[in-house]
Amino acid sequence: MKRFLARTGVAAVLLAGAGAAWADPVILTPMSDHAVLQRGAPITVTGRADPGEAITVRLGNARAFAKAGRDGQWRAVLPAMKAGGPYTLTATGKVTTATMADLLIGDVWLCSGQSNMEFETHKTLNGDGIIGGSADDRIRLLSMEHKVAFSPDTSLTPRPAWVAAAPDSVRDFSAACYLMVKQLAADRKVPMGAIDSSWGGTQIRPWIASADAAPLPGNAEDAALLELYQRDPAAGAGHFAERWGTWWRGLSGDAAGQEPWNAPDRRQWKPVPKASFWEEWGVPDLASFNGTVWFRKTVDLPAVGGDAVLDLGGIDELDTVWVNGVAVGSSFGWGSPRRYPVPARALKAGRNEIVVAVTDTYGPGGMNGPAAAMTLTPAGGAAIPIGSGWRYSIATEPGAGSPPRTPWESHAGLATLYNGMIAPLGPIALKGVAWYQGESDVGKPGYDKRMAALMAGWRRQFASPDLPFLIVGLADYGAPRLAPADSGWGVVRNEQRLAAKNDAHAAIVTAIDIGERTDIHPANKNTLAQRLVRAANVVAYGDKGAASGPLIESAAMQGSDVVVRFTGVTGGLHAWSAAGPIGFELCGGGACRFAEGRVEGDRVILRGDGKPVTKVRYAFADAPVVNTFDEAPLPVVPFEIELGATP
Repeated sequence: MKRFLARTGVAAVLLAGAGAAWADPVILTPMSDHAVLQRGAPITVTGRADPGEAITVRLGNARAFAKAGRDGQWRAVLPAMKAGGPYTLTATGKVTTATMADLLIGDVWLCSGQSNMEFETHKTLNGDGIIGGSADDRIRLLSMEHKVAFSPDTSLTPRPAWVAAAPDSVRDFSAACYLMVKQLAADRKVPMGAIDSSWGGTQIRPWIASADAAPLPGNAEDAALLELYQRDPAAGAGHFAERWGTWWRGLSGDAAGQEPWNAPDRRQWKPVPKASFWEEWGVPDLASFNGTVWFRKTVDLPAVGGDAVLDLGGIDELDTVWVNGVAVGSSFGWGSPRRYPVPARALKAGRNEIVVAVTDTYGPGGMNGPAAAMTLTPAGGAAIPIGSGWRYSIATEPGAGSPPRTPWESHAGLATLYNGMIAPLGPIALKGVAWYQGESDVGKPGYDKRMAALMAGWRRQFASPDLPFLIVGLADYGAPRLAPADSGWGVVRNEQRLAAKNDAHAAIVTAIDIGERTDIHPANKNTLAQRLVRAANVVAYGDKGAASGPLIESAAMQGSDVVVRFTGVTGGLHAWSAAGPIGFELCGGGACRFAEGRVEGDRVILRGDGKPVTKVRYAFADAPVVNTFDEAPLPVVPFEIELGATP
């Protein structure tokens, strides 16, 4: 997921403007020239002007009026319009007019999630051919910049850039999102707008609005810590370090005062060969290591005259840093530079010990330098080079690779991406949302609850309680297994299914058969887009049919066998390339075993083996083999269900 880092930096979208002076009206609704506005829904336009200034807003033959409040903000609502255009939008004040041109009325889709939603069109199957035939003025695209914010960002800077679909704009746009709206535009014969607001490697938590995240387990404490960090970063970092220390002592058994940052000599240390990713050191134990490695460096100071600044160069990906046992900061980033203020109380004349815990979860990890960028700079003094002389110690303690994470970071923080990348979209109307995320939530139970919270907050923001959500179930990835076993990927897929099942306006879109076992970013976004369109046709456009393909309905004993019934089956079920279905498991007595069976219409009959059965599951592995499809053809959606229970 680390390769999806191109859109870093500033924020969301500002969209038109007449300059810094408020004497001229400024349109702040997330749009620009070439935008698409949602058909069939009131069109909300927001902006700013001088306090008390009257504003007239026009779009085609529609007109609305507004008056700027004391804060200079104004809001006008135009009536719903049919598909069409192009139109010009104007906001006229007492002297000047702000204008946006070439606007279309059609359907607007928001696409969000992590790297598989961010996955660019040029990387998908037949990417060159798709890009070469992409010119279509009816399709408009908007990419949100990566941005972290601690509260909902309504500044709408920098200016947005809606663009028409063309080879240069489609190339780096989300493949799944673009291919979906391309097909919808052809089918529905209306303009389509696609907004890509995604960021690789992110958990779902930072995408959930604060009000909806707060009731979820563990978030109340994080909300208080985030509030403290906003007021006093040093105090917030200190409190987080206390949490980190409690976690470490719990898994390591170290007594207080005997941890690596307080008593580093208790560990065995080896010289760091060079400032680079540890996979590049030639150390067999680190050749493909994901986990935590401790680093230490001794620096001599002749005297202490005040605070200092510690520059550590690039670090991948999580780090917590201590100087003489005093925590100075924690960060997340894929090889990004780290800089921490060091209070004078943490320093002393003579020998000073810097200790860094670096955790990597995917791909290369470590303190990757360059060595020249690593310095300790005392107040009013020259930078002291610290790029060499580091030592390391691999943390072999069980669980050491999953440390606590700060609530203010980008990829696992509390509402940090909702605030920075969703809230700036303001009150625009949408046709629906396509959501592809979950890889970074493997190992974190409760995805269905978090997904429900996300949908509630987004629907509230966009003033659409029935806003459709298309939830992509995780694709198959990883080594196949010879026997049933626990699977974090299987848990997330089942909870994604439950999130869609428990919401009348959501659908699960399975990718269980189109992944790649050796690549977490499968290139076949073409088939995925077709399935997104199928789901959209049902939950967003009201077409008849099955949105998702075969979904578990029930599992019950019938004599000595187990009968598994499905809904949403087109035609009947079929077992491809085998005499019967593959990947079904009967579970009971604390273990699961593969089950033989046969397909009959919309049912799978699993042969009993005389052992206890309390639940049934299907395709419950990281990369399962699946062969049971309907005649659409769509694969059976992975599931786990208690025997005799509703799904």
